Amino acid sequence: MSQLDAPEATVAGPGEVDPSLAAQAREALRRLVGREDVDFRDGQLEAVAALVQHRRRALVVQRTGWGKSAVYFVAASLMRAKGAGPALIVSPLIALMRDQVAAAERAGVRAVSMSSANAQEWDEIRARLAQDEIDVLLVSPERLNNPRFREEQLPDLIRRCGLVVIDEAHCISDWGHDFRPDYRRIADLLEQLPEQTPVLATTATANARVVDDVAEQLRAGGQEVLTVRGPLARRSLRLGVLPVAGPDAHLAWLTTHLAELPGSGIVYTLTVSAAEDVARALADAGHAVRPYTGRTDAEERADLEEALRRDEVKALVATSALGMGFDKPDLGFVVHLGAPSSPVAYYQQVGRAGRATERADVVLLPGHDDPAIWAYFASASMPREDQAQTVLRTLAEASRPLSTAALETAVDVRRTRLELLLKVLDVDGAVQRVPGGWTTTGRPWTYDAPRYERVDQARRHEQDLMRRYLALGEDGTCRMAFLQECLDDPDPQPCGRCDVCDPGWVPEAVDDAAVSAAGQALHRPGVPIEPRVSWPTGMPRLGVEVKGRIPAEGQVAEGRALARTTDLGWGPRVRDVVSGEDGEIPEAMSRALIEVLAAWPWEQRPVGVVAMPSRHHPSLVASTASHIASAGRLPLLGSLDLVDGGPVGEPGGNSAFRLAGVWDRFSVGNELGSALAAASGPVLLVDDVVHSRWTLTVAGRLLRRAGADAVLPLALGLEG
Repeated sequence: MSQLDAPEATVAGPGEVDPSLAAQAREALRRLVGREDVDFRDGQLEAVAALVQHRRRALVVQRTGWGKSAVYFVAASLMRAKGAGPALIVSPLIALMRDQVAAAERAGVRAVSMSSANAQEWDEIRARLAQDEIDVLLVSPERLNNPRFREEQLPDLIRRCGLVVIDEAHCISDWGHDFRPDYRRIADLLEQLPEQTPVLATTATANARVVDDVAEQLRAGGQEVLTVRGPLARRSLRLGVLPVAGPDAHLAWLTTHLAELPGSGIVYTLTVSAAEDVARALADAGHAVRPYTGRTDAEERADLEEALRRDEVKALVATSALGMGFDKPDLGFVVHLGAPSSPVAYYQQVGRAGRATERADVVLLPGHDDPAIWAYFASASMPREDQAQTVLRTLAEASRPLSTAALETAVDVRRTRLELLLKVLDVDGAVQRVPGGWTTTGRPWTYDAPRYERVDQARRHEQDLMRRYLALGEDGTCRMAFLQECLDDPDPQPCGRCDVCDPGWVPEAVDDAAVSAAGQALHRPGVPIEPRVSWPTGMPRLGVEVKGRIPAEGQVAEGRALARTTDLGWGPRVRDVVSGEDGEIPEAMSRALIEVLAAWPWEQRPVGVVAMPSRHHPSLVASTASHIASAGRLPLLGSLDLVDGGPVGEPGGNSAFRLAGVWDRFSVGNELGSALAAASGPVLLVDDVVHSRWTLTVAGRLLRRAGADAVLPLALGLEG
C-alpha cells in the first residue's frame, strides 16, 4: 500500500492492541495486499482492534487511499476466524461493490454482492448464506428496504452478522454533499443488532458537522462511538484554477493541453449534455476519450472503468456518476469543466487522483452558468410539502398498494423526484414499500420545514465557500489548506504545489485557432427529438381515455431541435431567447436551423410548414415558421388553434400530468384543415422549446387525423 502521504492519525479510543490479534491482523492485511512487506498505517490497526477486540462502534474519517477498506476486510476475516457470522457491508454504488468483492477475494474472503446488476444470482446467494458459505455480503442501502430482502434475509442477517460496515457514511447526513434518504434507515438497522455487534462507518469527505451527525446515528441503541480521524491533505495533488470562461474557451484549453497532462484521468462536467458534447468534440480532435454519465448502462460503465484503469483511454469525460468507488491509484489528473457546488464534493472527486503517484494535476475551469446549475440541482433534491401531502392522501384513499407509475396520476412531479419523495416519506415512517407498490402506514407525518431550511442554508454556505475557493489567488491562501479548513482538518498547512503556492504552473495559453475549432465543434446544430410511442400509465384517472401504445397512424416522426437547452454550444443562446421577451427569431439562429434542415436525412421532403400556437412566444414561433417556409420554398399552411386558453400547467411535472394538460387544448381550424387535405406528404411542425414532447405528440395526432401523411417536429430547443 502506498505510503506517499504521511500516515498520521488522531484516535480517541481503546488502549493496547492485543499482540496476538495484531499478528493475525498483519497476516490478513498482507494476504489482502499480496505483499509481505506492508504494515498498517497509523490508525488502521487501532480501528481493527476496536472492532474485533473490543466489539466497538467506530467512525473512520480518512482521505481516499488511506486504506479504509483494508480495515473492514481484515476485521471481517478475523471475526469469521472467531466463529462470527458474515459481515454486512452497506455500499452505495455497484462499481464500488465490484472493486470490493475483487479486493476481498485477494485476501481469501468469500464476498458477494446483491444489487440490481446481479438479480439472477440472488437465489444462489441466499442458499450460500443459509449454508454459511459467505464471509461478506455487500448490499446497497436501497436493498435494505426491498420487501423480499427485508422479510426473508435481513432478520437472519441481523441475528447472525459478525460485523456491520457503512461505507461512504457521509451519505447518512443531511449535511453531507451526497445525502441519500435510504441511508437514514441504517439507524433502524443498528438498533436491532445484538449487543456487542461491531459496527464500522467510513468516509473520506466529512467536515465536523457531518462527523457529528454520523456519530449521532451510530449511537443508536445507546452505544459509544470511537472516532479515528486523520489529516485530509493530499500532498500529491497539484491544484490550479483558471479564470471563469465559456465552453468554447474550456474546450479549446482541453484540446490544447489534454495530451500534456500526466497519465490518464477524468474530465468532470456538471451535466450529462456537457459530458457528451465535450467527449464528442475531443474525440473528433483526435483524443482517446469516452463519455461516462448517468445514462451509461451498468455493463458499459464497467467496460469504461476498466479501459481507464488500463490506460486505454486518455480520459473519461464524466458527470458525478463516476465518483465514489472508482479505484485507480495512479490516476494522473482530474479536470473540472464547471465548478462543483461544494468544496467537500470537489475534494471527493479530485481525491480519486494521485493515490500512488508523486504528482497528479488537478485543474478547475469554472463556467459562467455554474451558479444556475447549482441552484437547479439543489431544488431538485428538496421534497415539497404539498406534493408529500398529496401522495399521503392518495395512498390513504387507495384500497390496494399503488405503484410509482400509478401515483404519477395523482401528484404532478417527475418520476425521479417522486421516487426521492417516497424514500423520504418511507424513512420518516409515513409510507412503506410492499409487494405491489406503496401503502401508507397511517402514522402522522409533519413536514420538517426547519430541517430543510437548515439544509438549504448549509448548501448556500457551501456554494459561498466554493466561490471563495475560486478567488483564492487574490488573497494568497493555499488551495489545499483551504480545502482542509472546509473539511475541519485540525492542522491545515500550505501545500507548496498549488497555483497559489507555485504561481504559473497551470498553462493558460490557447491560440485563436483552437478557440475557433472548439466553437465550431460545440455549435454544430441539430439534435434528434425522439417521438413518443406509448401513453403514460393510468391516464383514464385524469380524464384522458388512452392507454398502451400510440397507434402508428397517430404518431409523429423523429424530429429535430437546434440544440438541447443544456448543450454547451447553442444551449445558452436558446435559453436566452426563450427566457427573454417575445420577438423575431435571431438571424444567426435562423441560419443554424436551415443547417439542421439541410442535414436532416428524411425519407421524403416536407410539403409545408405548420406553426404551434404559443402563449409565451407567438412572434418567435411565427417568425421561425415563416423563415423556414421561405428558405425551403415551402407553403406556410397556418397554425393550430388554442382551445379554452391553451395548455394548462407548467413544464417540469410528470408525463401523465403534462399529457392531461395539453389534451383537447388544440384544434385544427377550417383553413388549416383544407390546406392539409390538399397537401400530399409530410409537414414540418414548428415550436419553440420541447419539454415533455406531449404537446408535439397531441398536436401531431391532430394533424395526422386532418390528413397529414407524416409530421416532422422542428424546435429551437429540447429540454434536458
